Amino acid sequence: MQFIDEARISVKAGEGGNGCISFRHEKYIPKGGPDGGNGARGGSIIIHADKQLNTLLDFKYKRSYRAERGENGRGKDQGGKSGKDEIVKVPCGTLVRDALKGKIIVDLVHDGDEFIIAHGGKGGRGNGEFATPTNQAPRFAEPGTPGEERELVLELKLLADVGLVGFPNAGKSTLISVVSAAKPKIADYPFTTLTPNLGLVRYAEGKSFVIADIPGLIEGAHEGKGLGIQFIRHIERTRVLVFLIESISEDPKKDYQILLNELASYNPAIAKKKKIVALTKMDVVNETDRKKLVKIKFGRGVMTIPISAVAGEGLRELLEEVWKVLDKK
Repeated sequence: MQFIDEARISVKAGEGGNGCISFRHEKYIPKGGPDGGNGARGGSIIIHADKQLNTLLDFKYKRSYRAERGENGRGKDQGGKSGKDEIVKVPCGTLVRDALKGKIIVDLVHDGDEFIIAHGGKGGRGNGEFATPTNQAPRFAEPGTPGEERELVLELKLLADVGLVGFPNAGKSTLISVVSAAKPKIADYPFTTLTPNLGLVRYAEGKSFVIADIPGLIEGAHEGKGLGIQFIRHIERTRVLVFLIESISEDPKKDYQILLNELASYNPAIAKKKKIVALTKMDVVNETDRKKLVKIKFGRGVMTIPISAVAGEGLRELLEEVWKVLDKK
């Protein structure tokens, strides 16, 4: 299934029904009073978070949503029927913005969260509402008011506890395939991962967490280079960042700093999250280089763990460290 994490839609709530102009016409009462009923409210547009959805793909094919118009009032003081609300279902983790102003309207994180994004118009009052001692036969009624109309941008941010960050082909997909049930595409060339992957890690009995593998970053990603900038948003909600740095790199510390700078340039808050460095592909490193690598200091409070997803080295230690961080909050 194609993964879509941003969509633009237009929504229009229903108009309110018009009030009715009517007078009683009963036998033996030739000049009955006003009995025009009120118009009904128009239907609203409601955004609803649904855990069964995991992409905004549906909005690629349907971009316009309208709610029903409220019915007009009728004679004999009969009000109209309210317009039916239009429920727009989105994945949990969807952020809704006003497309024109760019302002965040609502962030729907949990299953069942919902928000009225466009209110239906009010129904107009019938002439029965305007009768007074001095005007017992009003020949006017109110029209219904228009429903709200908006242009919206939907942004999906994955809900994960841990985000994997690294250059293309750093081993993120291999790691997530080994420690979770996720089965991402894996190959020995850059940008194998073209969409984010989520994996559930069952660390121990009753202890589990969700890990997100996003397409690799490259230097200049925050300026639109490569693919990573499209997906950095998916680690904004994570609590821990695991930087996968290749142990066979010429300068692992420089690689880490480039990645950190890209995150900070996109959103400074991301770079402030708890960080762990996993030195990958240690199965191909000789003992002399291994000793040098584990001595590298990547930053204050940043733990370094040598791993090999292929050989299974260091994975338990990595998961233990991740769980310690998650368990503190």
